[in-house]
Amino acid sequence: MAVLKGGFSAEREVSLSSGRECAAALRDQGFEVIEVDAGPELSAQLAEIQPDVVFNALHGRWGEDGCVQGMLEWMRIPYTHSGVLASSLAMDKERSKDAYRAAGLPVAESVLVSKSDAMASHVMMPPYVVKPYNEGSSVGVYLVEAGANTPPRLDDAMPDVVMVEAFVPGRELTTTVMGDRALGVTDILTDGWYDYDAKYKAGGSRHVCPADIPPAIYDACMDYALRAHNALGCRGVSRTDFRWDEAKGLEGLILLETNTQPGMTPTSLSPEHAGLIGLSFGEFCAWMVEDASCNR
Repeated sequence: MAVLKGGFSAEREVSLSSGRECAAALRDQGFEVIEVDAGPELSAQLAEIQPDVVFNALHGRWGEDGCVQGMLEWMRIPYTHSGVLASSLAMDKERSKDAYRAAGLPVAESVLVSKSDAMASHVMMPPYVVKPYNEGSSVGVYLVEAGANTPPRLDDAMPDVVMVEAFVPGRELTTTVMGDRALGVTDILTDGWYDYDAKYKAGGSRHVCPADIPPAIYDACMDYALRAHNALGCRGVSRTDFRWDEAKGLEGLILLETNTQPGMTPTSLSPEHAGLIGLSFGEFCAWMVEDASCNR
């Protein structure tokens, strides 16, 4: 088996961590594992290794957006997580919203604009957020607060086209789907914006799992996550993120996005959800390997 990690995206370091942890866990489960840092020669590396399955621990563009999945389909190597179309849809935040809306799922108002337009004037009334439409893990997310006089000054690394999305206040909730089953809900507590540092740096956030929220909201997260998984055509494991404005009850629950390759370390959100149904981290990884296939 080959575990793909690293890659070219802004989430390279997270992927290296996920891949290292998953490879160790799979070895403990009895699998023979070769770790592969996915670079320009990936197809040649895989042709030489000839793995019977690929565990895809890549995050972000190229590894999570259908590109690697297409290569693996061409090479006829079974792989984990979602296939080409679902991966591409989920990574494109605007097109995934189209799928959510068609499935009757609640999403925030948003628009795609040029980077220059987003910096020239307020595209919508603050508060709102500006983010890449095809990255994950809170990479390059700008919060424009209510009352802000000027639009944001975006970093040079931001793409030429960005998403401007109405800010949804409230709590950060997330739910993992495994196959055809939603596993649980986590309430993510932070001192401020749930950005890249809050997600991945020690002490950046605290997880309450299972979330201490009203049963109706918990059940809705489970239902919405499974419907989002199916609407996008996801396979294997996915994780869907929400914001919940308590003052509005169920109407305040908004679906933000679905991650087709969520973080995979023993303390990551999806492995915590797997623990709610009695699966160890190693067993969770092994299930994904057993679920691997082509034509996903």
